[in-house]
Amino acid sequence: MSAIVALGLTLSVAGLGLATALRAPAREAQAMANHPPQGQFVTVDGHQVHVVERGQPQGSAPDLVLIHGSNGSSRDMTFRLSPALEDAYHILIFDRPGLGYSDALSEKGTSIQTQAAVLQKASASLGVDRPIVLGQSYGGAVALAWATQFPQHTAAVVNVSGVSHPWDAELPTFYKLTSSRLGSALIVPVLTAFVPKSYVRSSLEEVFAPQAVPEGFAEHFGLAMSLRRSSLRANAKQRANLLKEIEAIAPLYPQLEMPIEIVHGTADTTVGISIHAERLVQDSSTARLTPLPGVGHMPHQTHTQSIVDAVNRAAARANLR
Repeated sequence: MSAIVALGLTLSVAGLGLATALRAPAREAQAMANHPPQGQFVTVDGHQVHVVERGQPQGSAPDLVLIHGSNGSSRDMTFRLSPALEDAYHILIFDRPGLGYSDALSEKGTSIQTQAAVLQKASASLGVDRPIVLGQSYGGAVALAWATQFPQHTAAVVNVSGVSHPWDAELPTFYKLTSSRLGSALIVPVLTAFVPKSYVRSSLEEVFAPQAVPEGFAEHFGLAMSLRRSSLRANAKQRANLLKEIEAIAPLYPQLEMPIEIVHGTADTTVGISIHAERLVQDSSTARLTPLPGVGHMPHQTHTQSIVDAVNRAAARANLR
């Protein structure tokens, strides 16, 4: 009986492996066909970086860089935010390394410091030397890494629901598993192959809560793009290493001299306002916080005008208009 059970288990595992090997790439191909690149590619140190250029012609308006959050892409910024800013700014919207259509970097390249360096080089290659840098959520940490490493190439920072300071909570089990070698090799392909869109949609609703997901956002964003093996692996590594990277840059905030505008919802349970935004104001003499009462983690989608106002304030404080 034990031999029969063992044989059955072996066949089941083999069947799952075969199904995964067939289904994962097929789902990825379909996701990419449904959501092709919206922009162009620039090469930085041998790696391709996908960038969407929108708004006014370069040189005719202030430069603005938009950096998306965890396991997102430039599509997160092209839904509502960039259209609301395009009349007044020259905008570069990046896929962070390893996400969207930007190449993944080495293990070392998962850090917010290295990501910021890559995006700054990509901006410079397009003639943008001293932009306003806006980051949302994890992208807020990248924006701060940009500012601390390249203050001479940063006109201002706009931090939207952004990570800025160390926290006490442990890394969630999901990221512990998917960032490990075994999890990356075994668990990630199964997720790509079999996680239903309904599950991803419910996770999206949790991120937006207490506000609703705007109509059309999920389709524009392309939820299936975030389930690709490359995206899951890159995001897991980035998330697993984020705390120690934040610990490294947080002591540098008092040195920042450029204007910093912060917009953060008081009901944000993903990146808490008291742990991050309020402490950033304490640490930086140039930081100004606009709290949004009752608002969750995605104000750039649900309260877009508040973000536009913050960008305009940053531009005025930086004497860009």
